[in-house]
Amino acid sequence: MLDPGHNGGNGAHPAEINRKVPAGRGQTKPCNTTGTATNAGYPEHAFTFDVAQRVGQALAAKGIRVVYTRQNDSGVGPCVDRRAAIGNDASADAVVSIHADGSTAAGANGFHVAYSSPPLNAAQGEPSLRLARTVRDTMRTNGFNTSNYIGGDGLSARSDLGGLNLSTRPSVLVECGNMRNATEAARMTSAEGRQSFAAAITAAIEAYLAS
Repeated sequence: MLDPGHNGGNGAHPAEINRKVPAGRGQTKPCNTTGTATNAGYPEHAFTFDVAQRVGQALAAKGIRVVYTRQNDSGVGPCVDRRAAIGNDASADAVVSIHADGSTAAGANGFHVAYSSPPLNAAQGEPSLRLARTVRDTMRTNGFNTSNYIGGDGLSARSDLGGLNLSTRPSVLVECGNMRNATEAARMTSAEGRQSFAAAITAAIEAYLAS
């Protein structure tokens, strides 16, 4: 399952995306958020949807069944709990949530891969960690640098992400880079750059499914 973060209509529906939903570990969190954007205004939701479509088309061309959490970039949500439920209901062999970060810290750049920790079920244990490592390693191989400002060695153990906490399938969230960094923003804004992210994520999912 591919989960392109956020959605294009979220900003126009604050009441809907701000309502609290279950987020696992006894927490509640807002249904969703608007996401971030480059300094020039290119939004995260558009980046994630485009990359997810490219990944999905490449996987489908190889006979891999792909399920998405959203079908367009003009809707609202779905909420984080619903995103997890879509993957659970589909019995997905791998769930990859695609995002981009918006850190304003000086020099912040690079990607990282988040996974739910401590695990709440068997799928969140070794399967999710193996998926996280596979995505991390494949993105490195494809020329992407690991984050210099969050996580460690390209991995980030998280207990606060509802979509990961509520998943019963091997699941990760990849922050492809920092949209506020000029170099990474330029890569994310261009079609060629988005294709490079998609190629790396596609290769990672294929490698995981084959392992």
